[in-house]
Amino acid sequence: MWPRLARADYVRGKGAANRRAFRRLVSAGPPPGVLAYVDGEPAGWCSIAPREGLERLQRSRVMGAVDGRPAWVVTCFFIPRAHRGRGLAVSLLRAAVALAARHGGRLVEGFPHDPKGAKPPGIFVWTGLARTFQRAGFREVARRSPTRPVMRKVIGGARGRRAGA
Repeated sequence: MWPRLARADYVRGKGAANRRAFRRLVSAGPPPGVLAYVDGEPAGWCSIAPREGLERLQRSRVMGAVDGRPAWVVTCFFIPRAHRGRGLAVSLLRAAVALAARHGGRLVEGFPHDPKGAKPPGIFVWTGLARTFQRAGFREVARRSPTRPVMRKVIGGARGRRAGA
């Protein structure tokens, strides 16, 4: 719920209230992300939603809109340590793009980390890694921070449709 709510609302709802809000979000659709399974067990998550529903990003210096084009935004990944390093993040990202396309999305953006030098601890790359986005066909369109590129993928051919339509 973090990117969907203003900071005060997120803090006020921490715990059970935010979990209930997330369940309502899932029930209302479209799905707020995609899950990956390995041998029938959940192994990863990628959150994606139309930008207009992501309150926290509206004022972000790093994750704010690049231009006026409506986009779906990948806000986070979660892959347990036992499943990392197997390409699961790329698969999740491709599935998230497909989800956006099924719901009328024409642009998908992400704000991954592009570490310079040493590999960062997994806890710090919850928005993904730039190389994951590159492998899924995203291109860098802006950079507002030395280690946080704005990555974008154009999907479908129809322009001008609302991202959330």
